[in-house]
Amino acid sequence: MVGFIRFADSLSAWFGKAFAWLIILMAVGTGYEVFVRYVLNSPTPWALDVSFIMYGTLFMMGGAYTLSRGGHVRGDFLYRLWQPKTQAKVDLALYILFFFPGVLALIFAGWKYAARSWSYTEVSINSPAGIPIYQFKSVIVAAGLLLFVQGIAQVCRCILAIRTNEWLAADEDVFETEDVLMREVDKAERDHHI
Repeated sequence: MVGFIRFADSLSAWFGKAFAWLIILMAVGTGYEVFVRYVLNSPTPWALDVSFIMYGTLFMMGGAYTLSRGGHVRGDFLYRLWQPKTQAKVDLALYILFFFPGVLALIFAGWKYAARSWSYTEVSINSPAGIPIYQFKSVIVAAGLLLFVQGIAQVCRCILAIRTNEWLAADEDVFETEDVLMREVDKAERDHHI
């Protein structure tokens, strides 16, 4: 069970980090659009569509990674006060009742949506450039499959927490800047006092 959890976490992390590079492309594309629009007075017909496509892809493909790291929003004003065993029981029920039906709907509806789009090589109707978007509709299915795999790992985490009353933590691979800075300050203060 732990092996599968680590596999799913690694898979989600790989896809999340790979698609995170779209942020750079989005920034460059937006910067280019601002430059040509306001400096050269020659706006592009494609920049808005490409920005939407990249943002949507980043958002969808980062979902499983965010789930693996416990980063999704939750109303935990009561939840955080409970024992891990109780948290896990509630999480398990919510995964079964809401998460998996929603993710399966995403996969099956996304499959139909993408297949229809591929069948007529859909282009964006929102831009004069007619940007092809059919290939990006497949992201819905890919994101759903990644969420499904990560959801199974989260159910395994719940089962372990119910048994042990302890959560199996995900690898920490991303840190908040202020946390890193505070650790560096603490380390510097300790080194200074020695």
